[in-house]
Amino acid sequence: MANSTLRGHALIWLSFIVALILQAAPWPGELAPFRPSWVLLVAFYWVLALPHRVNVGTALVLGLLWDLMLGSTLGVRGLMMSVVVYIVALNFQMLRNMSLWQQAAILSLLTLAGKVLEFWAEYLVSDVKFDPTLLWSGVLNFLLWPWLFLLLRRVRRQFSIK
Repeated sequence: MANSTLRGHALIWLSFIVALILQAAPWPGELAPFRPSWVLLVAFYWVLALPHRVNVGTALVLGLLWDLMLGSTLGVRGLMMSVVVYIVALNFQMLRNMSLWQQAAILSLLTLAGKVLEFWAEYLVSDVKFDPTLLWSGVLNFLLWPWLFLLLRRVRRQFSIK
């Protein structure tokens, strides 16, 4: 039992590490605004699937790691991830009962709200300009969510992560 729990935790964190690597992977300059929020999408899945394992604290740690990885102001993405994951965790039962495309629409809107919150937090600390092209990532998150959901669900079921 303890070995299975430890393996489950390790696989969840492995998925987060893969998401962080995908987030850091370079994209061509003209496609950079379309980069999906991999870390946010993977966190969405695990909060919906296992809210007792992945929660706001996990989101804060992921956001801080994301900030460290990007070399940006520490805590900006931690705040954004915490707020967005809190909203998902608060409504996880309702979101679970929706179709994948309805979930994708809501998570896309939450991603957009997270991007605006991220800008707002960064604006309070430094002088940044708002780039509306960054909101296009919400559209790509909308398209990726069903596929990522199905992939991570298969991983969760195959390895019996509970």
